[in-house]
Amino acid sequence: ETQEAYGAEPGGASFANNCLLARRLIEQGVRYVQLFDWGWDIHGTGKGDDIENHLPNKCKQIDQPITALLKDLKQRGLFEETLVVWGGEFGRTSMNEARNGSTFLGRDHHPHCYTIWMAGGGIKPGIVYGETDELGYFVTKDKFSVRDLQATILNQMGLDPFRLNFAHKGLQERLIGPTDEARLHPEILA
Repeated sequence: ETQEAYGAEPGGASFANNCLLARRLIEQGVRYVQLFDWGWDIHGTGKGDDIENHLPNKCKQIDQPITALLKDLKQRGLFEETLVVWGGEFGRTSMNEARNGSTFLGRDHHPHCYTIWMAGGGIKPGIVYGETDELGYFVTKDKFSVRDLQATILNQMGLDPFRLNFAHKGLQERLIGPTDEARLHPEILA
């Protein structure tokens, strides 16, 4: 029944199996679990790499298992002490890339705006934070930088992101970078 809820197949390599494994690790007290899911770099260079064909398949592969993971964590009383972060390493442009004249739909890398979601772990549920211009190209309200994200994750793990540092090449460095630009956004905290 549990494997069915996740869409997991014993012995197979899939995001569904990894979500179920993540829940089991969390249940056993593992404090940090990171899952990777490849194949989201959809530039539209061909039929297997376009938004119309490839993106719906990727979404279908992750929708059921991530939903099952969140439900499972809630049912087992682990949700509020588990921070789930879903995101990529950068955003995507809102316009078609047309790489090398391709007629397939795709999006390029975009460092100015990105979308992530967080759940559990003391994050306020059901809110959208931040706004972009009408093209989704630049942030127009409530900018949330990558350093802010790092600070938030560390804070929700019970670590002080502004004091936590480590020695590197003779210098004390912080995980959120050397400057004071990172900040917490209390608006997203429960």
